[in-house]
Amino acid sequence: MSLYEKNLHELHDMLKKKEVSSEEITREYLNRIKQTDDKLNSFITVLDEPAIDQAKKADKIISSSDDFDPLTGIPLGIKDLISTAGVRTTCGSKILESYIPPYDASVIKKLKAKNAVIVGKLNMDEFAMGSSNETSYYGTVKNPWNLEHIPGGSSGGSAASVSARQCCVSLGSDTGGSIRQPAGCCGVVGMKPTYGRVSRFGLIAFASSLDQIGPFTKDVTDCAIMLNAICGHDPSDSTSAKRDVPDFTKALLNDVKGMKIGIPSEYFIDGIDSEVETAVNAAIEQYKKLGAEIVEVSLPHTKYAVSVYYIIATAEASSNLARYDGVKYGYRTEDAKDLSDMYFKTRTEGFGSEVKRRIMLGTYVLSSGYYDAYYLRAQKVRTLIMNDFRNAFEKCDVILTPTAPTAAFKLGEKTSDPLQMYLSDIFTISANLAGTCGVSIPCGFTSNGLPIGLQLMGKHFDESSIIKAAYAFEQSSDYHKTIPTIPNL
Repeated sequence: MSLYEKNLHELHDMLKKKEVSSEEITREYLNRIKQTDDKLNSFITVLDEPAIDQAKKADKIISSSDDFDPLTGIPLGIKDLISTAGVRTTCGSKILESYIPPYDASVIKKLKAKNAVIVGKLNMDEFAMGSSNETSYYGTVKNPWNLEHIPGGSSGGSAASVSARQCCVSLGSDTGGSIRQPAGCCGVVGMKPTYGRVSRFGLIAFASSLDQIGPFTKDVTDCAIMLNAICGHDPSDSTSAKRDVPDFTKALLNDVKGMKIGIPSEYFIDGIDSEVETAVNAAIEQYKKLGAEIVEVSLPHTKYAVSVYYIIATAEASSNLARYDGVKYGYRTEDAKDLSDMYFKTRTEGFGSEVKRRIMLGTYVLSSGYYDAYYLRAQKVRTLIMNDFRNAFEKCDVILTPTAPTAAFKLGEKTSDPLQMYLSDIFTISANLAGTCGVSIPCGFTSNGLPIGLQLMGKHFDESSIIKAAYAFEQSSDYHKTIPTIPNL
C-alpha cells in the first residue's frame, strides 16, 4: 500500500515507530498531486518547496521525541478562502487572484503550532457560492470517481483532494452544506462543527452568521483528530464560543446500543433519488442491528429552509463583499474614467456571474421597502427552524438524513438553472440556519459507482455524539475503504 493511501492515524503510528519520515510522506503526496491534478484541478496553488521545508522541520521534532502531536509531519490541504500568511488566497475569484494575506487564520496558526505540513491551497466555488465547484475562476474541479461529474461544492477541491489521496486531510468551510455535500459526492468524511466551535478569524467571509470551518478526512477517526486540533475559543473571533473542547477521540467507541436516532419525515421527499433512498434506508436498518433505537421526529419548517437561506446568506454576502472595490486590495480595472466607473468596472470584471447574482439578491432584500418583507421575515422563520431542532433533540440523540437528494450530477447539468442548483443543498442548509453540527459519511454507491452520503446531525456542541454514531456505522461497513480509480493513471 502506498503511503498516500494510509489514513492520518496510520501515518502517525508509522512516524512514531520511525518507520517513515514526514519528508518521504510529503514527497509522495506531492508526486501524487503532479500525477493527478491535471485531471482533477483540485489545487489552485501547490506549495512544493515550502511543504518539503515544513516536513524537514517536523522530522527534526519527530527524531528527538516519541511524544508529538498526531498532526506533526502530516500533509494537508487548505481551502483557498482561509488566510495563509505569504501564500496567495484567492477565494476562487479573479478579484483576489493576486491577494497575499499578511497574516494566518487562527486555524492555520493551530496547524502550524502542531507542525502539520501544508501542501497547497484548494480550488472552490467563487467566494464559496456554489454546489458544484463550477463557479471557480480557476476552472471546475472533477469528481475522482467519475471525471464527468461534479465533486460537490463549494469545497470541491477539499473533498476531491482527500478522495483522490492528493493530501491526507483537508480543511473546508460550510455555509449551507459546503463541507457535507461535497464529502457525500466524493465518498469521504466531512464535518461541519457547531457554529462558534472553530474560530472564523482569517476565514474570508461569505455569510458571517452561517460560515464554519471543518475537516475532510478519509475516516471518522481522522475527523476526531482534526477536530481536536482546530476547535477552541479564540478571542480574535467575537462569535467564538467559550466552551471546553472534549477529546473527540474518546467518542470512537463502536457502541450505539440505546442511542436514539431521529428520522425526520420531511427529509424523505419526492425527488430524492431511489438509489440514495435505498442506501440511507439500509443504513437505518444497520443502526437497528447495532442496537440503536430509531425514532420518528419532525422538522416541520424544513420546507422553508432553502428560501430562508438564500435571503439571509445573500444579504450577508452583499454586505461582506462590498469591501472588494478595487481600492485597498485585489483586482482593479485598468480602464476607468472616474471613481464610480472604477467601482463598477472592477466588480463587473472581477466577480463571476453567480457572485453577482447573489450580491444583487442580497442588496434587494436589504433595500428600503423590502427589508421587512424578506430579510426580517426570514430571520423569524430561521428562529422557527432552530426551535424545530430543539424540539426534535428532546426525543433523540442524533438526527439521520441523506446528505443530498442525489449522488454527484454531471458537469453542466444544472448550471443553466440556478434554482435547481440551490436545491442540491436542501438537506444540509437547515443545520447552518440552526447553528448545529453535522457530518457526512459514505453509506453506499449508485449503480454507476458514485458515492452516496449519509448525514448525521447533533445538538449544539455535541459533535461527540455524531462522531460516536458515525464511527459505529463505519466500523460495520467498508464504504470508506474504497478508493476511486482515476482513468489513465
